[in-house]
Amino acid sequence: MQHKTIIEPFRIKSVEPISVSTEAERTQYLKDAHYNPFLLRSDNVVIDFMTDSGTSAMSAKQWAGMMEGDEAYAGSRSWLRMEAEVRDLTGMPHILPTHQGRAAERIIYGHLGGPGKIFISNTHFDTTRANIEFSGATAIDIPIAENKDTALQHPFKGNMDVGELDRLLKEHKGNVGAVILTVTNNSGGGQPVSLANAEGVSAICKLHGVLFLLDCCRISENSWFIKHRENGMEELSYREIAQRMFALTDGAVMSAKKDALVNMGGFLALKDEALAEACINLLIITEGFATYGGLAGRDMEAIAIGLREIFDPSYLDYRIKSTLFLGKKLHELGVPLMLPIGGHAVYVDAKKLHPHIPPHAYPGQALVGELYILGGIRTVEIGSVMFGTYNADGTLKPAPMELVRLAIPRRVYTQSHIEYVIETFAEIMKRCEQVRGLRITKEPKFLRHFTAHFEPLK
Repeated sequence: MQHKTIIEPFRIKSVEPISVSTEAERTQYLKDAHYNPFLLRSDNVVIDFMTDSGTSAMSAKQWAGMMEGDEAYAGSRSWLRMEAEVRDLTGMPHILPTHQGRAAERIIYGHLGGPGKIFISNTHFDTTRANIEFSGATAIDIPIAENKDTALQHPFKGNMDVGELDRLLKEHKGNVGAVILTVTNNSGGGQPVSLANAEGVSAICKLHGVLFLLDCCRISENSWFIKHRENGMEELSYREIAQRMFALTDGAVMSAKKDALVNMGGFLALKDEALAEACINLLIITEGFATYGGLAGRDMEAIAIGLREIFDPSYLDYRIKSTLFLGKKLHELGVPLMLPIGGHAVYVDAKKLHPHIPPHAYPGQALVGELYILGGIRTVEIGSVMFGTYNADGTLKPAPMELVRLAIPRRVYTQSHIEYVIETFAEIMKRCEQVRGLRITKEPKFLRHFTAHFEPLK
């Protein structure tokens, strides 16, 4: 019998209480947080869909493994387990542990970057772009044209535009720090990248002698889409698909806080020995010794186990299909979404939901506030707050899309939590025309969405 109900392929052995607040209380909490959900206390959040990074529930095997953590400063056996697991998965000889993905980004892009350098990606995520631009380099996004149409159905909308890549590599010959393929394409709506596209990018990079790096923090979820959507991949395991993609690249950056199912950790994997040695020097200066890189031994044990668990077919089916369930229900309500639904999150097209709010009044941030007030649901804007820049005259240069991401933590929420979110959106749809935009009253130079202050427009 083929059941329609999506069940969690695990049992819950430990629970954490949720503090349920009133709408009036949340209105005040949001005001006190300057209308920025990053500044809310987690105790005041009912459903936390801000990020899937570091918010996973670890398994019994991971918790048991943490008890075996070897906290030796050098040569820890926990490091040897993590190194062996990452090396087996990526096929790369040089593995550098870091406390999270952005630390690996800072090391590699700080080394490769600098004024005049260019980095090209299907879409850079916020911390990637910030680390590149902090070095003085320029980050360029070249997703395929289909990615810009949120309503368009395309199996691999996360793909990079290979023709444009070839043109840019010719134009900026000698000045390209690296080409970065992010899988899945988080800033582009959580859309997957095909293995054929990775092969095309790899071939172009080899032709021009340019370094090709993989941002692989959601590699297992991307592998699920390849297996189920790309011809000729049906007989391969998810892990084998991932290994084929790694084999095409010169290196990889991973935030293990996503597809390694842990709360802290990451790594940088490289093929070139000279590049690895330069990065190890930076690692030791800024993160820690080369065999722990800012991680406790217990964290490395959990990563080694999580990198195996994440490719379990039952888990991946549940993960992707449960996200799809939320997306389908919101679509039925008439909520404009990035289609098709991605693996780790559902993305709402706030520009279509709030057409009366112009980009300079941040329609995505306005929706984020409404979701919190009505349901205590914390989400994140991926639009002109996160990626907008300023023209020379001080006016806003909007981001390509105004999205709100509902990132679902792994193994954390159950069906009833998802039904609660759907019910909140039903109320959102009744009052979407009444929502007001916001203006920024305070912002930093980099990654402004984390700490910016807002106030509602009158």
